[in-house]
Amino acid sequence: MSAPPTPAPDNPPRPPRRKRYAGRNPQRFEDKYKEHRQDPETLAKVTASGKTPAGTHIPILLPEILEILALRPGETVTDLTVGYGGHASALLPAIQPGGRLIALDVDPIELPRTEARLRALGFPDETLTIQRSNFAGLPKLLATLGLAGVDALLADLGVSSMQIDNPSRGFSFKTEGPLDMRLNPDRGQPGSALLASITPQKLAALLHENADEPRAFLLADALAGQSFPTTRALTDALRALTPDPDEAEITFRRVFQALRISVNEEFTALDTLLRHLPQCLNPGGRVALLTFHSGEDRRVKKALAAGLADGTWSSIADTVIRPTPSEQHANPRSTSAKLRWAIRAY
Repeated sequence: MSAPPTPAPDNPPRPPRRKRYAGRNPQRFEDKYKEHRQDPETLAKVTASGKTPAGTHIPILLPEILEILALRPGETVTDLTVGYGGHASALLPAIQPGGRLIALDVDPIELPRTEARLRALGFPDETLTIQRSNFAGLPKLLATLGLAGVDALLADLGVSSMQIDNPSRGFSFKTEGPLDMRLNPDRGQPGSALLASITPQKLAALLHENADEPRAFLLADALAGQSFPTTRALTDALRALTPDPDEAEITFRRVFQALRISVNEEFTALDTLLRHLPQCLNPGGRVALLTFHSGEDRRVKKALAAGLADGTWSSIADTVIRPTPSEQHANPRSTSAKLRWAIRAY
């Protein structure tokens, strides 16, 4: 004889409640659940306040880039650092019908999310090619795809907001997290390992070359060979080395920038791209290059000028393009951006 059914409890257990946070608005990246869920009202409020919603990125100089690239239906365009996909989502419709976007990025964490967002736009599968790759490998990728070149190319050399704002990635001095800084966490050594193993001479050169740090030798003597497992540990050390409080934040910015560039070998990748860039474009192809600090811009400006002189480029930007005051107000992270362009000769 079977046992009688167990009666339902009078008070069934409630599902776990969402974690509450102190204050009116969440401050911790992981607590900003409405922004992570892409709640439209919350996103609008955050954007209107001049901030970037957590886990997102606002594309910079988008109208200017579209004007430079002058895309036409049926063309093939490459976004070398697709990031959050803000630029790419505007490039895709501009080349339809019949066009193709090839989107690259090295970040294995963000790229699948970006691909899902771009696929959700509803364009045919063959319209979009996503590749996890450093842009230095562009010539090899195009050869693999059977392409002699592309019609237009965008290189946004900045780190995306969703990478900067995530404490676990270790890019920002503003929040505590592991001192990692790798765009691709599966490759290379983190920033903490770099500092622990580098000599003062090499660190001083790195700080000077990558960030124009005026106190490179003083900082390098104190930091090289030391253990800084977290972003907070490094900022505390830098604060102690910076007597003037007004100079502390700019010192943090320069040191973190210099380390990030070295950890990800950004200048090496950029130099490789600039050497092969003309051969990756079809005759008459257009390129837009968005830089965010002097080390990048110097390299781009010099390479484009040399290409114009030897006839590789038919024309280049004679002046740098900067975000308008209104864009800088709406998106403060655009303030340091510089845009240059070139057109390959026929």
